[in-house]
Amino acid sequence: MQGALAHAVYFTLHDSSPPNIARLVKACHDLLRGHAGELFFAAGPLAAEFDRPVNVRDFHVALVVVFTGMQAHDDYQVSPRHQRFVAENKAGWAAVRVFDSYDAR
Repeated sequence: MQGALAHAVYFTLHDSSPPNIARLVKACHDLLRGHAGELFFAAGPLAAEFDRPVNVRDFHVALVVVFTGMQAHDDYQVSPRHQRFVAENKAGWAAVRVFDSYDAR
């Protein structure tokens, strides 16, 4: 049985200057927050103070959106705001990693 779907995206930027990181975080909040079926939204820069051996630190911006399920996620993927976000920002990405998982409750 599928439950809520956590969609975690980690962006590595070509230009990792603080203003560029701030621009991508703002774009996440402006264009990706508030889609139908969203249960939780967070977007922000790497938390640099967490520097333990288990911390992955090869990204600049993280996005986490939890959806009610797969259909809400799929609708988000094809939404005009998501498509605009990708079109306006993808040139700045050196790498993007996506981790999707279900809540098993």
